[in-house]
Order: sequence, then structure tokens, then C-alpha cells
Amino acid sequence: MLPPHGGKLINRFDPRQKNLDDMFSIAIDTDIRNDIENIADGIFSPLEGFVCQTDFESIVNQGRLSNGLPWTIPIVLDVDNETALKMKDAGEVSLVNNSEAFGVMSVEDTYQFDKLKVAKEIYQTVDLQHPGVMKTMNMNDVLVGGKIHVFSRIPFSQSRKLRKTPSETRNEILTRGWKSIVGFQTRNVPHVAHETLQKTALSLFDGLFINPLIGKKKMGDFKDEVILQTYETLLNSYYSSGSAMLVTLHTEMRYAGPKEAIHHAIMRKNFGCTHLIIGRDHAGVGDYYQPLAAQKIFNEYPDLDIEPVFFPAFYYCKKCRGYSSAKICPHNSEEREELSGTKMRKLVSSGTMPADHLMRPEVARVILSYTEPFVK
Repeated sequence: MLPPHGGKLINRFDPRQKNLDDMFSIAIDTDIRNDIENIADGIFSPLEGFVCQTDFESIVNQGRLSNGLPWTIPIVLDVDNETALKMKDAGEVSLVNNSEAFGVMSVEDTYQFDKLKVAKEIYQTVDLQHPGVMKTMNMNDVLVGGKIHVFSRIPFSQSRKLRKTPSETRNEILTRGWKSIVGFQTRNVPHVAHETLQKTALSLFDGLFINPLIGKKKMGDFKDEVILQTYETLLNSYYSSGSAMLVTLHTEMRYAGPKEAIHHAIMRKNFGCTHLIIGRDHAGVGDYYQPLAAQKIFNEYPDLDIEPVFFPAFYYCKKCRGYSSAKICPHNSEEREELSGTKMRKLVSSGTMPADHLMRPEVARVILSYTEPFVK
């Protein structure tokens, strides 16, 4: 099994609560708390907390931590100037979410940053229509870096029932005897082209690690509960028992295209994957990135260890009467029926049952059972 990113699986979780009496506290929203828990459980290994200025600038400018290790998305905590001063003076601060103190942060660094530069380097655009750029420009002016210690987990919910830590997934991989594990990142419900791609991968690797992203998404994406229920339905109905693991990843989509593809690979490496499927326009939005940009960026990271897997686009060929690709199907575009998440969203939003060759009827019925399956 591949070692974790940086060689060590980080664990910043300890149920023994520190004495919080008279400790300065800051309120953390649930999105940030998810990422704090991802740090604590080693999903973001080797990070032990929010990045300090030296690492932040190295990530933005070189796509690597200051020690040279690949890292493309800065994991940061932004606060206003007054809060930053109080945190720096306090040294240690209590982290509070929904009135619950769940952890402590040791403040090591406070620094300002150039939002336009961050947007340009991470998202490759300064267009405010890009959701990642808009979020960056709306951030507070100061970033605070330092290690975290978590003593209380996010309360259980149905959306978290399939969440596992890297330690747990690695143990399960060992139990199953898998040597090669291919990860599949998704923020969509499955259609038959996805299933074809996944099963093609299963013919090459010992196990499939399906890892839906659960967290903040843009308007029009499928809701988390819809994604989860459709994947559970698909796996129960159409996959051999023990061939795949369905584990949720709780973080927000950043829509950073190629930079986020590397970030996705690092997280799946920490979970224990040896390979990750990288599709066309992986983690993209709109037309901000070239279709193959997320694949080409891996040429810049030969030291990443986890290997990207590139498949040609699958489509339904009416003449072949099955799914194929341009590499093996000789028929022209008139015989091809292309599938996309956009197409599926249009069908189900109109209440139309997709044809069986486009989406499994069991999956379609789950989606249509929701009055509103999309993020508003």
C-alpha cells in the first residue's frame, strides 16, 4: 500500500478535552469545521493545521508546500483584523461551532494575502462569476495559521453515515486484500456511462473506491442526500459484493480544475488509493479550463506517487448497441449519444424518466422521488 502523503498519516484527534476556562474562542462555520476534521483525521496529511504564510505563498506560487511536497489548494482560516489580533495575543483559542466547543488551535502565524493573486494562481481567472473566485474575494483580510487539536467530532447525520477516516479505509483495504485501488471522485448521481467507466476500471484494478464529495456545491448540482441514495442503490443492484467501497468525503467543491485534481489525488492517496480516475474537465466549472487541463497537470507532479488514470470519453453507440469510445467504435457522431451530468439534470428536472440505456431505472426513480433534487 502507498504510504500517506508526506510519509505519515496525521492524527490530531484526541477525545481528552483541554481546559477551556477563560480561553478566547472563535466561531467556526460547518464548512470550515469539516476541513478541520479532515486535518485531524489525516485526510489532508501532512497538514497538522491551517497553513502558515511560508507554506501558503509556496502553495500559491509553486503548487507545493515550502518543503517541496506537492500541494495545490491552501487550507486556510480567514478572520478579520480585530479577531486576528486577539487570536495572536491569546496564543491558543477555542474552536466553536453551533455553540459547541470542539477543538483548540495553537496560533503560530497571522498574515494578509493578495486575493487577486490567489484567484489568478489557484483558479486561473479573476472572473467573479467563478464560484471559487467569488469566495476568495469575499474572504476576510487576515489568515491565521497553526496546528489544531480536535476532541469532539461533528454530530452524526445520515449524510455522514458512510464517512470513514484514512486509518479505517486503509485497514479495510488490507482486510479485503486489495493491492491496487482506483479512486473515483464524483459530485453527481451515477448514469450508465459512469458505471461503464467504473466497471472498466474494475477489470484492471483489485478494488474501486467511490468517494462522493459531500459539502457545499454550486446551485444546480445534485443535493448530497440524492447522490448518496442513488449510489447506494446502484451498488446494491449492479455491483458484485466486495468489489467497491462507498465512502463519503466531506469538504466543499472549489471548482479549481487542474489544481483541485491534484488535491483530489492527494486525499485519495491518504485514503489508500494507488490510482485515481481523472476525467475530462475534472473539478471544472463553466469553460474556465481546457477539457484535458486536469489530466495534463499531472505531468508537473511525477513525485505524487498516486497514479492518474485517463479513460476516453464513453458514449452510447446506437449501431454498436452499447457503450463505447472513439478508440474502439468506428461509427460517426450521428450514431453516438453523449451523456453528461447536464443532460441528466435537464431530464430529471422536467420529470422525465431517462431511457434505461442512459440511467438505471432504480437510480432514476430515486431522483424522481425528490420534489427538489438540486441545490438551490
